[in-house]
Amino acid sequence: MGIKSFQGKRAEPEKPASEPILVKDYMSTSLITFRENEDIKDAIEKLIKHGISGGCVVDEKNRLLGVISEGDCLKHISDSRYYNMPMDENSVGKHMTCNVKTIDGNMNVLDAAKKFIELKFRRFPIVEEGILVGQISQRDVLRAALNLKASNWHL
Repeated sequence: MGIKSFQGKRAEPEKPASEPILVKDYMSTSLITFRENEDIKDAIEKLIKHGISGGCVVDEKNRLLGVISEGDCLKHISDSRYYNMPMDENSVGKHMTCNVKTIDGNMNVLDAAKKFIELKFRRFPIVEEGILVGQISQRDVLRAALNLKASNWHL
């Protein structure tokens, strides 16, 4: 006669969600954008007014051209003072970062979190067929993390 267990049947471990949580589900789509020919002083005012640290530079068809950040603006101010150059007649296009890293809106948020860590960026534009459709920030990824079950993302 065998030994019987009195522990009863063990519950099956929870399986991770079958559908990944995607970047496009958490990205911002109502963006403050900038134009290449916009005056840098106007861009600085817009950053301050909207309480943002940077934004995408787009053309009239909303194609992504670059990104302008507080750091880009600070560099301009510092260079202008150091080299005694006037701040007038300076466009966003002259100071923006042109080689912009983007991520796919269909990327899993967990993979996006890894990209944020690897590249040390604060935000990533989301582009579809060359057109800016949104942006995801580190805060958006944190929001997604709170919505995941603890079994899927251990917090």
